[in-house]
Amino acid sequence: MVAGPQHVDVRNTGVVSAAGNGLAVVIFVALGLQGALRLSPLDIARATALFVLVMVLAVRALPAHHPFRHFGPANQITTLRAALVALVAGFIGAPESPLIAWTAAGLSALITLLDGVDGWFARKTGMSSAFGARFDMEVDALLILLLSILAWRHDKAPAWVVLSGALRYAFVLSGWLVHRMRQPLPESRRRQTVCVVQVVCLVAVMVPTIRPPASTRIAAVALLALVYSFAVDTWWLWRQPRFTGVPAHS
Repeated sequence: MVAGPQHVDVRNTGVVSAAGNGLAVVIFVALGLQGALRLSPLDIARATALFVLVMVLAVRALPAHHPFRHFGPANQITTLRAALVALVAGFIGAPESPLIAWTAAGLSALITLLDGVDGWFARKTGMSSAFGARFDMEVDALLILLLSILAWRHDKAPAWVVLSGALRYAFVLSGWLVHRMRQPLPESRRRQTVCVVQVVCLVAVMVPTIRPPASTRIAAVALLALVYSFAVDTWWLWRQPRFTGVPAHS
């Protein structure tokens, strides 16, 4: 069961320590890869800035949605996943090369494997929370956006592949602009499955040995699955009574 919100002093949760460790991972791994992947100082700065932004937003959401005194091992793992996602962001401006593509695919596969680990720790320690679920989801959404941009930049698919990452943010924005889109969505295995399909397909697309037209077809299948999922949710929301609260998926 997801615990309800209550005020928590974030200074006592270990979030600062987790963020510091994650920042160290971003900087030191990026510096270690700098020569081999030809990363510029701007690429490293981009990865660092993205991770800092993610953690600032996480700290802002923590007090109201994490009813525990400690940050917890599950959120620490999600923080590590966020650091690895930030590293993927650093690859966007780097010169396209098979080594960049392999590294992005490998890091993304590791991030996906860790996705199951943090959920297991949350259940095992009894520290499931609305914050943890949302933190995990946002990391996944950001990874999908970055992979879709990389797939486009590496000519694995046309520019429409970026929709795989952008659709979710457009859906969130619609919750602020359209009253009917503010209704909280019910839990759905379909949504979780489609998210996994997106990541797996985009990781496959980034593998250098998978080239167009095969990579384009894989990206198209993933995007069609996502469009279908969002269409189902949009239709469900549009049929609900007018909702005037804060968007649940904001």
